[in-house]
Amino acid sequence: MKNYQLGEFEEIVILTVCILNTEAYSVAIKDEIESRLTRTVSMGALHTALKRLEDKGYLKSFSGESTEDRAGRPRRYFEITALGKKAMRHSKETRDELWKAIPNVILDAKLNKLVLAYSLV
Repeated sequence: MKNYQLGEFEEIVILTVCILNTEAYSVAIKDEIESRLTRTVSMGALHTALKRLEDKGYLKSFSGESTEDRAGRPRRYFEITALGKKAMRHSKETRDELWKAIPNVILDAKLNKLVLAYSLV
């Protein structure tokens, strides 16, 4: 279903919002992705993905309390919507079906080649 298509980074962002639950704001999302996936995330890319996911209706945002350490500006928190949950289910089911469709011999053959390559080193 085209309506539920997500890019890889969008999927990672939504998953991270779900992991963080009530603490999902941009800096926490960035830190969580970087620590779990050991990859660098630019704030620009993250904000673009968050905006795109909101525009698609997969996430919604709200302002938190104003804090002195942020010069009175509130944090913007994100949470998954019902539509976002449907998109995530669709994404997982699609990936699971693709994984199931791969013959075991293919995966085993590639694994065997990797083991052989490492043993030759």
